[in-house]
Amino acid sequence: MHAQGIASFPYFLGINSLADLASRGDRVCVLNILGGESRQVTPTSHVFSGGNVVFGTSPGRGGQVLKTASGDIPVFNNVREGLSAGHAFNTGVVYLPPSGVRDGVAELIRVNPGLQKIVIVTEKIAVHDAREIRAMAQGAGVDVIGGNCLGVADSWSRVRIGGALGGDHPAETLLQGTVAVFSNSGGFTTTIAQYLATEGWGTTTLVSSGKDVYINYGARDFAHALRNDGRSRAAVLYVEPGGYYEQGIDWSKPVVACVVGRWKSKLTRAVGHAGAMAGAGDSAADKERWFMQAFGVDAIFSPDNPVVSKRGALVTNIAHIPTALSAVMALSGARPDFAPRGSLTLKPWMANDQGIALPGALALPTVMAPAPYAEQIAAVGAQVGAVIARQNMKDKSGASVMDPKTQVTSVHGHSVLELALQPLQANFALPLVHEGAGPNDRAMLDIAVAAEVNLIGDPVLAAADAARAAGNSPNTIMATAASIIGPKRVERALACTRKLIDLFAGSGLKEGHHVDFDSSGIHVDAQTRALFMARDDEAGDSHPEAMLQAVRDRDAKSVFIDFLLRLDGRLSRDAILAAISTTIAWGPLVRKRISRLTAETLPWYLRLYGVMVGSSIAAHHHQWGSLCGISQAERYGQWTMADLCYLAMTGRKPSAEQALPLQMLIGLLVSNGPGSISAQGAKGAVSADGPQTPGRVQINKAMVGFLTHTGYSHGGNGFEGMAFLLERFKGLDLKDPSDPHHGIDLKALAVTYAKAYNAEKRQAKEAGQELRALPGVHHPVFKGKPVNHDPRERFIADFMAKRGDYNVFHAFYRELAQALYDVGATPYVFCVNVDAVIAALLLSLLWSDFKSGVLSERDLETAAFTVFLYGRMIGAAAEIDDHLNRGRNMDTRTPEAACAFVM
Repeated sequence: MHAQGIASFPYFLGINSLADLASRGDRVCVLNILGGESRQVTPTSHVFSGGNVVFGTSPGRGGQVLKTASGDIPVFNNVREGLSAGHAFNTGVVYLPPSGVRDGVAELIRVNPGLQKIVIVTEKIAVHDAREIRAMAQGAGVDVIGGNCLGVADSWSRVRIGGALGGDHPAETLLQGTVAVFSNSGGFTTTIAQYLATEGWGTTTLVSSGKDVYINYGARDFAHALRNDGRSRAAVLYVEPGGYYEQGIDWSKPVVACVVGRWKSKLTRAVGHAGAMAGAGDSAADKERWFMQAFGVDAIFSPDNPVVSKRGALVTNIAHIPTALSAVMALSGARPDFAPRGSLTLKPWMANDQGIALPGALALPTVMAPAPYAEQIAAVGAQVGAVIARQNMKDKSGASVMDPKTQVTSVHGHSVLELALQPLQANFALPLVHEGAGPNDRAMLDIAVAAEVNLIGDPVLAAADAARAAGNSPNTIMATAASIIGPKRVERALACTRKLIDLFAGSGLKEGHHVDFDSSGIHVDAQTRALFMARDDEAGDSHPEAMLQAVRDRDAKSVFIDFLLRLDGRLSRDAILAAISTTIAWGPLVRKRISRLTAETLPWYLRLYGVMVGSSIAAHHHQWGSLCGISQAERYGQWTMADLCYLAMTGRKPSAEQALPLQMLIGLLVSNGPGSISAQGAKGAVSADGPQTPGRVQINKAMVGFLTHTGYSHGGNGFEGMAFLLERFKGLDLKDPSDPHHGIDLKALAVTYAKAYNAEKRQAKEAGQELRALPGVHHPVFKGKPVNHDPRERFIADFMAKRGDYNVFHAFYRELAQALYDVGATPYVFCVNVDAVIAALLLSLLWSDFKSGVLSERDLETAAFTVFLYGRMIGAAAEIDDHLNRGRNMDTRTPEAACAFVM
C-alpha cells in the first residue's frame, strides 16, 4: 500500500526534517551483519547510538551474535525470524553483495510493515536492480538512502546509521553545531565535519548520499529537510559530476557547495563512484554554473578571491569550505558554534628531508601525533635504517635501471654519465650508501681499501698467482681471490660494526664525521671492549697503526674511531675497518636511505674491493711494507682508489691527467642494468643462498657469481676496439694521442679503411657470408636518422671539449662513421658508440707504455678486461646488496614452463 508522503513532491518522500533522518528512536536491522565491513563498523555505530541495532541477519548463522561494548547483537537467518522473536525495527541497513541487494530490500519491505527507512551501503548495484529497488520503496512508502553510501549521522542525537561516518571515534568528529552536510562521497562527509571544526562550526545531520547510478535520497530531498530543520542554519554540499540532482533548487538557507571532478570530463569511462561520469550538460563545469546562479555569485571562492553572497559560495577545493562558510555566515551576522579546534595547516607527524636543504616553506616542523600514532611513530623513529619489503626480484632491481631511449643506466638515481665525472671513491661508495660520498668519506674509503690491497703473507696472494700462472683470465684470477674472503675472514669486522650501531642507535648522532658529538654517555662493558681490541697473536700486524696514522694524515674525521680510541687499548684492524665503515654508512643509515643490513655488511664489500684490486697485481710486486715499491705509509696516507687501480694496471701512480680518463672509464662501466649477464650472476648467487635468511648469504660468493659471469665476450670484448685502433694506427708515428697536432690525416685514414670495408661487404654479400661487425660503430637503438649519435658518447665528447682535451682515437672514430656513409658502406651516418669512447680513452691512457714496450698487446687486453671488472664490481655490489635486502629465496630461477628442450 502506498503510504502518504509529502504532498509537494511528485514522488514519495517521508522525511520532512533532517532531524528525522537519524534519531534516538530509530531501531535498526542490519542485513549481512557478520560480513567483513559490517563486523568492523556496526559495533561502533551501535555503541555510539546507544544500542540502536536490534538484530542482524546472516543466512546459515542464526543463533550467533555480534559482540559489542554495549552488549551482544543477536543474529538470525532472515528478517522474519528476527521479527518473530520480538525485535521490531523501522530502519534497515544493507551490507549485502551487489547481486543480493534487490532481494534483501524486497525482504525488508515484504515482511516489515513498520519499515520507514533503508540505508544501502553496497556499491555497484546493477541498474535494473536499482530501478526495481526504487519502485518497491516508492510503492511501499519507504525512504532509501544510497546505494554506495556511508549512511546518515546526527551530531545532536549522537546517532549513526549505516556506514562509518565519523570514523572509529565518531564522538570526536560529530560535534554538535548548526551546519548540515550532504556529500556524494562517504569519506569526505567525515572530512568536511573535521574541517568545519577548524573554523568553529559543528554539525547537525550528515548525509552520505552515495553516487551510484541512482541517488535515492538526492539534493532536492535534502534541501526540503534542511528548510524544515530548526537546528540547521546552513549546509555544506560536496558534489561530483553526473546527474541533474542539484539543478534549479531553492536552498532557503546559506549553502557552501564544493564541486569537484573537472578532470573526469576528459575520461571515456567511469572511475571511482559508478555514477560520477557526467553525461550531456551535467559535468562539473555545468554544476558550478548552477550553483553560481543559485548563489548570485560570478566566480569561484578562494582565499585570494573570496567571492560570496548571503545565499552561499562555490568552492572547488575542500580545504576552502570552512573559510567560505565563515565568510557567507558573517554577511548575516552569524557567528561560529564554538571556538576553532585545530587548523588546516600542514602538521607533519614525521619528516625525512634526506639531507636536502629545503626552502623554509617546505621545511615544516613536526608535531606530536595523537594516540595511538605517536607511540607507533616513536617506535619507527627508534628503528635504525630503512625497512625494505621483500619480493620476487628475478629480472628486477631496486638499484639500477636502464633508460631504453638513451641506453644510459642509473645506479641509485645517478646515471653512469654522472658517475664518470665523480671521484672514483664516491662511485665505490654509492652502491652501499646510495649517496655520493663527500670528501671525508672518500678519504675513509681510500684508507679502508688501501689496507686490503697488499696481500703479502695472505693465502689469497698464492691462490691468485696460481690462477694467473695457470693462464686464467683476469676475472677468474679475481674470483679465486674473492672466494677466500668468506664469512670467517670478516666475522669480527661485521661483529664490530653491529656493536657500534647498537651503541650509537638512538644517540642522536646525525653524521659519522661529526666529531663534536658528545659520546661520553655511551659505555661499553669488558666483553664489548675486548671485541674491539687486537689479540695477542696480532702483535706483529702493522695495519692498525698505519690506518690510524693515515686518518690523521688525511685529516679525516670519525666519531667512531675517536670513540674506540678512548677505550684505551690497541685496536684491531677489524675494529678500525668497522669504524671506517660505520662512519661512511651512518648518515644514510640514520636518514633511512639504507637498511641496517647494508650498513652491517659494508666492511665485507670494502675488504673485497681491496682484495680484488690487489689480486690483479702480480705476486712479486707484493712485499712486506710496500706494493710495487710504494710504501705502506704513502699508500694509506695519500693514494686514492684511482691511483690504486692505475697502479694495478701499469705498476705506477697516475698523474692527474691520467687519473681522470681512468675515473671516467670505470664510471661508464659501472652498470648496464639488472639484465646484464654479470648482474644476473651476482643476483643468482644471492638468490641461491637465500636472502630471506641474510646471515647465510655469502657476499664474496655473490661477487664470484658476478666474476664468473664475465668473460672474453662480456668484459674482455673491450679489447676489440683497442685492437681495431692498433691495426689502423700501425706503422704511424703517433707519439701523443692527446696532441691535436699529431700530423696524421685522419680523414684519409678513415676513407681508406671505409673503402676496404665496403669492398669486403660486397664480397661477403656475394658469397652469402656474414659480415664482421665494426667495433665501436653503430648501435641497434641509435639508428635510422641521417646522422646518428649515441648520447653516452656525446656526453663524454662534450665534456672533453669543454676541458680542451683531445683524443686522436676518438677523433678517428668520428671520421670513420662519416667516411663509411660517404663511400656507400652504410645507409646513413652510423653513431660512434660508447664502446669506441672506452677503447679510445683506455688506449690513449696506455699508449706511451705500449709504444715503449712496457706493455704488450696481451697486456692491453688484460688491462681492458681489468678496467671493465673494476667498474662492474661497483655495479655488482649494488645488485648484491639490493637483492640481499629485497629478494626472496631462489627467486631468480626460471619456471620449467618457460624452459625448452632442443634437438
